[in-house]
Amino acid sequence: MSNLDLALKSMMAVDGAVGAAVVDYSSGMALGILGGSKTLDLQVAAAGNTEVVRAKLRTMEQLGIKEDIEDILITLSAQYHIIRPVTGRKGKGLFLYLALDRSRANLALARHHLKGIEEEIEV
Repeated sequence: MSNLDLALKSMMAVDGAVGAAVVDYSSGMALGILGGSKTLDLQVAAAGNTEVVRAKLRTMEQLGIKEDIEDILITLSAQYHIIRPVTGRKGKGLFLYLALDRSRANLALARHHLKGIEEEIEV
């Protein structure tokens, strides 16, 4: 099993996970997806969240902020969406995307879990 497959399975093991993706934000393409539903098309989510990451990186550059993004959190009434850019040299240019059912998820634990995956992923 590839490192990418292991990362996706580990992301889906988070309590409340409904969909996970590893995305290349230079192209907007999902390198791997797991989960999803009729209302959560992970290919569309990957492309759309690529624009979120790019916009934030541009804004940080314009503001002269020299820090790394830990994660971007989008809260909806029924879901959490977490975007975590990969900072390791073997995953640079990628981000992890995890959609959670808000009623079943522990946001702090999910963020902690994603941090561990981000540190280990190699693509």
